[in-house]
Amino acid sequence: MIFYFWYQMTAMDQLKQIEAFVNSATRGSLSAAARVEGVTPAVIGRRLDALEARLGVKLLLRTTRRLSLTFEGQSFLEECQRILTDLVNAETAVSLGGLRVGGHLKISAPAGFGRKHVVPLVESYMHEHPEVRVTLDLSDRLVDLLNEGVDCAVRIGEMLDSSLVSSKLGEMRRAVVASPAYVDRNGAPATPADLHLHNCLSLGQQRGWLLRDVPDGEVVSVKVSGNLECNDGAVLHEWALAGKGLAWRSMWEVGADLASGRLVSVLDDYAAPPMGIFAVFPQRKNLPLRVRLFVDHLKKAFGDSVYWGAA
Repeated sequence: MIFYFWYQMTAMDQLKQIEAFVNSATRGSLSAAARVEGVTPAVIGRRLDALEARLGVKLLLRTTRRLSLTFEGQSFLEECQRILTDLVNAETAVSLGGLRVGGHLKISAPAGFGRKHVVPLVESYMHEHPEVRVTLDLSDRLVDLLNEGVDCAVRIGEMLDSSLVSSKLGEMRRAVVASPAYVDRNGAPATPADLHLHNCLSLGQQRGWLLRDVPDGEVVSVKVSGNLECNDGAVLHEWALAGKGLAWRSMWEVGADLASGRLVSVLDDYAAPPMGIFAVFPQRKNLPLRVRLFVDHLKKAFGDSVYWGAA
């Protein structure tokens, strides 16, 4: 179907029209497609108009708020995705010097976790694939992958959005930690019930610490209190290092301190089950090779328990 119209225009123009259609359909808006391709929404709109005029069918129903595929558009989308994937694979197969990928990769990750654990892996990934351009968005807000043109988001915890596709990268647990000096002065809690005897550094008293009520028992939210609260977890980490109290922190943040002895963990027998670390993307089919290789790069690091022990 596609190649029937190939003679009417240059191969480059037709490819741009097809890419505009695929990006608009899969990302949900002209603006998102424009961000991916580095052009304006008006350019994307003109390419879609030209494509529909050339084919003589309506592919997308466009309103000011959303895009939806027609029956013909859905069928055409599947063919276009297959052809673009075949093109990428063909280029990879003939690239000199082995596996080479290029293009633009937009990644989102939580701010603190991203600075400490995603940034170094982005750098090592780009060292292996220098022709890839990366935009890294570090933010604790829940980004809209489709409308913001994000290829891959790293998220921690339960995946609530069933419209997105996720791939598990590894697991992360939390621990109650303190400095050795604090434990020497105040002792260590033997059970979660003992936490009321300690100065607990928290994000806010309305937020409890998730612990088992007994070893291997039900996970409950334990309310804690203390003389210091902060909505920035990095500050709580620093206060724990300074011996000001107990803190409930993720291993990605305190693993190196535990390994070096700057912090010690308590209540390990009551720790909640680990949370998953996921790579999330808008669709599973026809993921660009640069995205798949980046996800594999993250999985190799985050899936290794030795990494968290040394991080």
